[in-house]
Amino acid sequence: ANISDSSLNITDCTQVVVPEEVFFTVAAAGILENLLILIAIVRNKNLHLPMYFFICSLAISDMLGSLYKTLENIFIILCKMGYLTRHGDFEKKLDDAMDSMFILSLLGSIFSLLAIAADRYITIFYALRYHNIMTLRRALVILAIIWTFCAGSSIAIALFSYEAATVIPFTILFPLMMFFILCLYVHMFLLARSHAKKIASLPTSTVHHRTNMKGAITLTIFLGVFLCCWAPFVLHILLARFCPHNPYCACYMSIFHVNGTLIMCNAIIDPMIFAFRSPELRSTFKKMFYCSR
Repeated sequence: ANISDSSLNITDCTQVVVPEEVFFTVAAAGILENLLILIAIVRNKNLHLPMYFFICSLAISDMLGSLYKTLENIFIILCKMGYLTRHGDFEKKLDDAMDSMFILSLLGSIFSLLAIAADRYITIFYALRYHNIMTLRRALVILAIIWTFCAGSSIAIALFSYEAATVIPFTILFPLMMFFILCLYVHMFLLARSHAKKIASLPTSTVHHRTNMKGAITLTIFLGVFLCCWAPFVLHILLARFCPHNPYCACYMSIFHVNGTLIMCNAIIDPMIFAFRSPELRSTFKKMFYCSR
């Protein structure tokens, strides 16, 4: 449905297909890894902090992304086998539900990254007032607002996806939020560099500062991975909406399955970053595995 027959006829580019075995393996790995992150944070009371709750929000978004691509691939297989049609009423509702899940995953990831970035900013530059500013209750309220907004937006965009008034704000939101997060990180690192020179003579403060900067670097890695994995698919959506019959656009859309696989790779990479760069999570994983044995 994303690549029209006429688009395929006007380009010489061969559609790249990811083997179904690889597709489902990557999806299952992403879902299981993020589920493990959620279980670890829930079980360890030391991780019941605002930052880790925001990480849980990002993990849920990643799981939704993998689940969306899995269901979409199953839907395509059933259509090819003749069990479903592409233009029936039930199939239309199912397609809208999957589109809503995709948008929910994308918006949830963006706003979760924004919340994590803001939390890290407060941690670095308002360390003494952090526990008064970012309380657990406020973190839960922020997450409730984020997911309520994302759920409402995903349903609205999925139902009115053919309206230009709906598509244009959605296409603007992605680069706008990424630009805002990037500016926040640049500002964070510039101020951190200035503060590092001022507190160089204080050993304890330096250690605390290095710890916070390590967290900021981790979140920068999250942002880079998110852009690399999601941007190609978002570009595909824009090309399919605004230039589906252009040969160059159709050629790019021939790698649709590869772009979809990248989304699921993001769900695999994020938990690895959590596990490798968080000593508390590594310790929790070890305890979980030892107890299971």
